[in-house]
Amino acid sequence: MRCPFCNEHETRVLDSRLAQEGDQVRRRRECGVCKARFTTFEVAELRLPDVVKHNGTREPFEEAKLRSGFMKALEKRPVTRDTVEQAISRIKRSLIGKIDNEISSQFLGEKVMNELRLLDHVAYVRFASVYRSFEDVSEFNDVIANLNNAN
Repeated sequence: MRCPFCNEHETRVLDSRLAQEGDQVRRRRECGVCKARFTTFEVAELRLPDVVKHNGTREPFEEAKLRSGFMKALEKRPVTRDTVEQAISRIKRSLIGKIDNEISSQFLGEKVMNELRLLDHVAYVRFASVYRSFEDVSEFNDVIANLNNAN
């Protein structure tokens, strides 16, 4: 691993720990030349299925888009970034086990809604309103009533 401070190739690992529910390895490193310390994360590179959109087009799964959807729904809500990352990890883990190389965008949207329902009800309603294209207030009331009945 190259030192980000002096560009030296000689670095050594001081400490390794599991992170992100065991999906990552966090390594604390030290440069052999400048003695600077830094942290790296190691993750397994896994093939996630392609996403089939409503119009039939296919595109590779993009974690950044998934994270963006969560962050928009959770804007100004009391949910930590670690909690969001754990939800994203759960979704990705469930997708890795899929036999098919493709998933529908609807399937992925339902996964996000299930996670948001557990994390924050306001974020869940925000996401649902966009995802399901609510047309009027009665649809909001239906979703809220379902949330209240589930609790």
